Order: sequence, then C-alpha cells, then structure tokens
Amino acid sequence: MGILERIAEIENEMSRTQKNKATEYHLGLLKGKLAKLRAELIEVKSSGPKGEGFDVKRSGDARVALIGFPSVGKSTLLSTITETEAAVSSIDFTTLQATPGRWEYRGAVIQLLDLPGIIEGAAQGVGRGKQVVSTARTADVILMMLDATKSHLQRSLLERELEA
Repeated sequence: MGILERIAEIENEMSRTQKNKATEYHLGLLKGKLAKLRAELIEVKSSGPKGEGFDVKRSGDARVALIGFPSVGKSTLLSTITETEAAVSSIDFTTLQATPGRWEYRGAVIQLLDLPGIIEGAAQGVGRGKQVVSTARTADVILMMLDATKSHLQRSLLERELEA
C-alpha cells in the first residue's frame, strides 16, 4: 500500500470517527500519522540519480511549465487540454515528478510540464523545491496557477519563491 492510499485511509477513518473526549487521543494519533505520511511525500530522498523524474526531453516549438501550490488544478488542466493522463486527486502532492504533455495549438506544438506543487521555502530546497524551480527555468513560459478560493497573497509567495 502506497503513501497516498494510506493517507486516504487515515483521512477516511478520521471523517468516520465521532469527535468527543473519548476519541480525542485516537484522533490525535491519526493526525500524527497523517503528518508523518505527508512529510514523507515532500521529503527529498537522496538515493537514486539526481533529477530523477525531472529530466524531461524538450520537444515541440515551446515549453510551458505549470507551476503553483499543491491542489490548484495543474494536473487537471494538463489532462483536459492534452491526451496525457495525469494523476488527479484532492490530496496534496499527488504529482511527485514532472509530467509532460503535448498540446497542438494553431499549428504549434507546445510541450506542457505539470510540476509538483511548490510550498514556502521551495527555493531553499524544501519539498523538492530546487528541482521544481530549476525545471521551470528550462521552460519558455511559466504559467502560474492560483486557487481563486484562497488568499490573494498566493501570487506574491509564488513569485518570491521563483525569484529566490
């Protein structure tokens, strides 16, 4: 069972558990397990070749990097406008590596790269941030995706991480 399945299982159990004094301890344990699993998802593992999953061969006339915070719709957009089947889930950090897609628009072939979500501190290497930012720098265009239901500060946070 993978990390994403375990996270979904714990979230499901938490939603089914009635909240009262008798279940506080159990819910606390579940929250701790959930935090550890989410930390595992964003942890950079030093084993394996550098840049694994981020070295995507350049193709087409232009390259567009989809960048944003977790769960803002980058994979959904990629799946919608290309024939690529990107993993889509409501769980943060579903995308763990660069996922390329090919989009033909008015005779131009555009390569779209769905990158993992950026979190604060990405420029310092938190959550594979350096790999994501360096892959985005190879693109001709960076498309920043924001969640309209969240804070208006998202854009400035993303810009700060990309500039750093």
